[in-house]
Amino acid sequence: MPRMTAAAAAVEILKLEGVEQAFGVPGAAINPFYRELKNVGGISHTLARHVEGASHMAEGYTRAKAGNIGVCIGTSGPAGTDMITGLYSAIADSIPILCITGQAPVSKLHKEDFQAVDIASIAKPVTKAATTVLEAAQVPGVFQQAFHLMRSGRPGPVLIDLPIDVQLTEIEFDPETYQPLPVYKPQASRAQAVKALQFLLESERPLIVAGGGIINADATDLLVEFAELTGVPVISTLMGWGAIPDDHELAAGMVGVQTAHRYGNATFLESDFVFGIGNRWANRHTGYNLDAYTKGRKFVHVDIEPTQLGKIFAPDFGIASDAKAALELFIEVAKELKAAGKLPDFSAWAASAQERKATLQRRTHFDNIPLKPQRVYEEMNKAFGPETRYVTTIGLSQIAAAQFLHVYRPRHWINCGQAGPLGWTIPAAIGAATADPQTPIVALSGDYDFQFMIEELAVAAQHKVPYVHVLVNNAYLGLIRQAQGGLGINFEVNLEFENINTPELGVYGVDHVKVAEGLGVKAIRVTDPDKLGEAFEEAKKLAQEFQVPVVVEAILERVTNIAMSKTVDMSDVTEFEELATEPGHAPTAIRPLSV
Repeated sequence: MPRMTAAAAAVEILKLEGVEQAFGVPGAAINPFYRELKNVGGISHTLARHVEGASHMAEGYTRAKAGNIGVCIGTSGPAGTDMITGLYSAIADSIPILCITGQAPVSKLHKEDFQAVDIASIAKPVTKAATTVLEAAQVPGVFQQAFHLMRSGRPGPVLIDLPIDVQLTEIEFDPETYQPLPVYKPQASRAQAVKALQFLLESERPLIVAGGGIINADATDLLVEFAELTGVPVISTLMGWGAIPDDHELAAGMVGVQTAHRYGNATFLESDFVFGIGNRWANRHTGYNLDAYTKGRKFVHVDIEPTQLGKIFAPDFGIASDAKAALELFIEVAKELKAAGKLPDFSAWAASAQERKATLQRRTHFDNIPLKPQRVYEEMNKAFGPETRYVTTIGLSQIAAAQFLHVYRPRHWINCGQAGPLGWTIPAAIGAATADPQTPIVALSGDYDFQFMIEELAVAAQHKVPYVHVLVNNAYLGLIRQAQGGLGINFEVNLEFENINTPELGVYGVDHVKVAEGLGVKAIRVTDPDKLGEAFEEAKKLAQEFQVPVVVEAILERVTNIAMSKTVDMSDVTEFEELATEPGHAPTAIRPLSV
């Protein structure tokens, strides 16, 4: 039996489980593991500037490509605690990442040793498993189980904490005989599929709600086939956006209190049956007024995690199943029903959804200076084609993006859904670009998200990771300002100041162009809406020429309220800005405005 250090065995297992890339920051307590990364070879490594950044890079890496599992590595103490946000973000959105931390020697764990923290206990609430390995011989089994857990059931992150003496201890391990553990995923039964489709047969105005579980299961082709077979319109959740192309004749938009379309909400409120697949009824989708969301319609809910069924509200029928397995059965049963002439004709209902899509639109075309944000998204639609992968996290910038941008492919909208940590966008974009360098990436940030982890731009410069980063700058915490309006305050959300080094910025404060250039990337500032298009084209060229990110900063008007519900009720959305009343008001809408 070959003998090697436990750290070397861990690296061998990473490779055997398909890991090709890791992100991290070395330190004293994890250096033995880094030595084996170098000596064993076969895994590329990207040095982050902040350990939290490494965890978000791992998330972006996982989300960009089916089958990927991102790995983030840090030393003991604060490295682990810094990565907790990434673990929280990953478990909230069902994203498998593996976090590996160093630790003080086993004999020192109870002695308040330098940078010795019980990271496993801290991480347990935000992981599927968190383990401090106390015996070196257990390292292979702990890593084997980690990959099994990350891939089984509802995907999610795992943390493995390795004391330095455990890493250095020699063990017997034979890589040639190692086998990954079988992955467990619940599967719908034939009887469940038949019953679920009976609800469809009894409805007149059905909708499919397509969640992120469909994308996780790599089942978007099956979703589209099922929708086309039955003729049922599809509402995508924020995490499921891209499961069906936005321009598909059955794509009915998004629903919710923020990241929603007027036509999506209107169609949903007309429905009488909702077939939820791989979704979790998140509150930004349903709103807090569940009566408005559920009254007058029946629900079938399919989710890989049994405890999600009935968690938000009780469906009329629940199925614990992987989305891919369920959709395969639904298609099988639907084909039989169609052959028997028992599938209803929903074409008039589907046409009404498209009619709403062509009439209930928000205006994007404004010529204002400073810029209105809606114009930025209009120009992005013109400049960036269907092959574009968007990466963003939270804020008015993200909410408006979901209302105005278009997504045509799965994994082309990479968004931190539930956790929404500021600073997520830059490292996640780096991770996604590392996973799939052939797909053009456009990241989107407000000024505060951009500033949170701006240092990670240097990582992209160092490792030659090109992408375009659209920065919409209003020198405000825009979403928090808008939320404070209901409380009658505007307090501690202002970022403006007069920069003594860049007086031409006025009150916009931080000179993002200078900072970005100082970190080794290119940057362009735009103040005129008619210059946005050429700035985006120039950014694409510069990114390819220099193989670095290019920041396009759009100077926005200070205050723009983006459409959302003040009452967290999807049937009660306030439109703060002008609506589209003629085709020129929304020139990049999926369907031309019908008036």
